[in-house]
Amino acid sequence: MANRKNKYPMGVALGISFGTAIGVITGDLALWLSLGIAIGAGMDANKQRTCFNKKEG
Repeated sequence: MANRKNKYPMGVALGISFGTAIGVITGDLALWLSLGIAIGAGMDANKQRTCFNKKEG
């Protein structure tokens, strides 16, 4: 269980943090929380793809 790696750990955490902060400020928490999670997951997926491409070449 200790060797299990999460796919989207850091980006999603940052997305939740920033999405919550912006959502509270603007008054539309649901929208910004959703956008924050989506952007964070996209950042992590892009980072993983870059790491994968470096291993191939």
